[in-house]
Amino acid sequence: MQEAIASFDFVEYLDRSRTLVENALDASLGPEKPVKLRDSMRYSLLAGGKRLRPILCLAACELAGGEVEKALPTAVALEMIHTMSLIHDDLPSMDNDDLRRGRPTNHKVYGDAVAILAGDALLTRAFEMVSLRTKGVSSERLLKVVGELSLVAGAPGLVGGQVVDLDCEGKEVDLETLEYIHLHKTGALLKACVTCGALIGGADERLLSALSVYARGIGLAFQIIDDILDVTASSEILGKTAGKDLIADKTTYPKLLGLDESRRRADDLVAEAKNALEPWSKNSKPLLALADYITSRDR
Repeated sequence: MQEAIASFDFVEYLDRSRTLVENALDASLGPEKPVKLRDSMRYSLLAGGKRLRPILCLAACELAGGEVEKALPTAVALEMIHTMSLIHDDLPSMDNDDLRRGRPTNHKVYGDAVAILAGDALLTRAFEMVSLRTKGVSSERLLKVVGELSLVAGAPGLVGGQVVDLDCEGKEVDLETLEYIHLHKTGALLKACVTCGALIGGADERLLSALSVYARGIGLAFQIIDDILDVTASSEILGKTAGKDLIADKTTYPKLLGLDESRRRADDLVAEAKNALEPWSKNSKPLLALADYITSRDR
């Protein structure tokens, strides 16, 4: 499997995919009114970032034998949901952060009320992208994608995970609870990315099951690396406030397991994720490389 990944030009793939995603994101928001709302939506949606979530969606679609162009609206929808969650998480009543992707958070620029409404608008636009802007995909597949997005954006996913996260601030939290939080926040959205992409591509139940294992592994690994970087990297490198979990007295993987054990756990989770795709190793090079990228990133 390592030889297959080594022969794959991941840097070129990532650059090409990011360009495709950025162009699709830019085209997704037209001349909406009021202008203040449109500007607030664009401010956060087009603020850059790794774009891992939409790229995972496109890669999963390809692995299932689908066409990237047909998955683009869904990839955009997933990034809209992700952006909504960042806008809302940064609010004073949530994580109370002033910096995101290297610049002031949305509510610092547009105020709390407009930031909340911009997040709401992005969330609802996500469903429009899938249901009205997707071409050449059966209504049956699109209905399944809409169902996945509904679950990840609501109480079974991001919202529920955030509530438990807030409730646990300043409290002793065990590993099971910590993983519950992250499987319902970071992990739930990453799972939706690969699941929705695969559904668009026409994946069978065997592949969907394998991708679920893959997504769980990379979802937890992603959060572990985030927790590690929060205590080892600077705000300038991260593009967001470093050390904020410590300030909020949140339980993190390094706090619970230590830095070295946290790193080992992330590596083990990525190995599990990649092993799940072993039967499809010849066609899963992008997903395998993305799994490695998660643990090697510095921001």
